Amino acid sequence: MLSINIFNGLVYGALLVVMSSGLALIYGLRRVVNFAHGSLYMLGAYLGYTVASHTNFWVAQVAVPLLMGLLGLALDRFAFRPLQDRDPLSVILVTFGLLLVLEDLVQTVWGKSNLSVPAPELLSASVDLFGMSVPAYRIAVIFFGLMVAGALTLWLRYSKMGLFVRAASTEPTITSMQGVNVDRLSGLVVAVGTALAGLAGIIAAPFLSLSPSMSSDVIIDSFVVVVTGGLGSLSGAFAAALLLGQVQAVGAVYLPEFATVLPYVLMMAVLLWRPAGFAGNRV
Repeated sequence: MLSINIFNGLVYGALLVVMSSGLALIYGLRRVVNFAHGSLYMLGAYLGYTVASHTNFWVAQVAVPLLMGLLGLALDRFAFRPLQDRDPLSVILVTFGLLLVLEDLVQTVWGKSNLSVPAPELLSASVDLFGMSVPAYRIAVIFFGLMVAGALTLWLRYSKMGLFVRAASTEPTITSMQGVNVDRLSGLVVAVGTALAGLAGIIAAPFLSLSPSMSSDVIIDSFVVVVTGGLGSLSGAFAAALLLGQVQAVGAVYLPEFATVLPYVLMMAVLLWRPAGFAGNRV
């Protein structure tokens, strides 16, 4: 039983890696706390449902991030860029209002009933893993999370664009003085972050029920991950996501009466130990 719980924790942690990476990227450059990130995840799941219904799951894996990336460019231009230098209360009100708009949009287009996306036929069977029978798709989710973490790490560490992103996240003024268009770079990062939220939605769709309220749980956990890992730090978010996945999965079985508060307990414990989170301000 413990092995199954650890495995489920890895699956949820991998999903949080994809989800919280986008949130950390957006905050790292725009310094905007995006409360609408959960609704972007929800919108990605519903778009994935529609695309997969007319084509297949693999086409949805490509189409949804592209569509969400275009939405991210628009959000940056008309919402996040004007909010960058505003007071935190204005940011909270605008992004929360955006969350409500997206939730109403989803209910209008897809309705309020729960929907589901079948797992692709290639991953629909169960496999034996260390004596446990587990769905192949859940193993694939772990690999999706590892691939996203690896791709983002390589991009940030070894590409010229990644170097600009890391520089702009710590010293935007000096980076701009060196000839880098920080506004354009930030727009690209918001597009990538929004695409990751949509990708997390379509990844979650085959094993989580789709509903207009699906954004609430995952956005709370994503904020816990980003704060615990260190605001704007991807490496910290990766570690915090995997740890929170274990806390959620194991705690739900062995401490069910405290399951809802365990993420906050984890966040408090880490911040008391390291006020800047696991990785501090390092990207």
